[in-house]
Amino acid sequence: MSINMRKAMFCGSFDPFTIGHLDIVKRASKMFDEVHILIAVNANKKRNYDSNWMAYAIQKTVEDENITNVIVVSFDGLVAKYAKDNQIDYSIRGLRNSMDYNYEENIAEVNKLINDNLEQIYLRTSNAAISSSMVRELFSYGEDVSKFVPKEIYRVMRDCRTLSQKIWLNY
Repeated sequence: MSINMRKAMFCGSFDPFTIGHLDIVKRASKMFDEVHILIAVNANKKRNYDSNWMAYAIQKTVEDENITNVIVVSFDGLVAKYAKDNQIDYSIRGLRNSMDYNYEENIAEVNKLINDNLEQIYLRTSNAAISSSMVRELFSYGEDVSKFVPKEIYRVMRDCRTLSQKIWLNY
């Protein structure tokens, strides 16, 4: 590992990971030597898709895209501490609109209090209408969301729904 290696992290719940997230990862992977996709697990929030399944599907997605400088991690601590412990100086965030910017700026300020070396970098998403919550809602109504998520992510979503249906049928 080079002493001057530029490392960044891209954090989120990724519940699910969308093509908008993938767009950010593709661009960040060209800007940095190493990009950590950090699936931030918040014990106070219920996930729709298991973080380990999502991590596996994201890793498979970046491999399918021939992106070789990405590490996918499911993490349940403070992301600013993760950055410090892994010598990461940059946090990548995708922005769709000004509301995202205001929200992200608050998080960036708190992260800076914990790790004053952590710089926030914003990338505009090219898919502003796509969000994880929009994908979850459409999917819950039976809509085809396969064009909004990478194929491995769609497989996890579909398999989770099938598993859930089987559990309820056998209950």
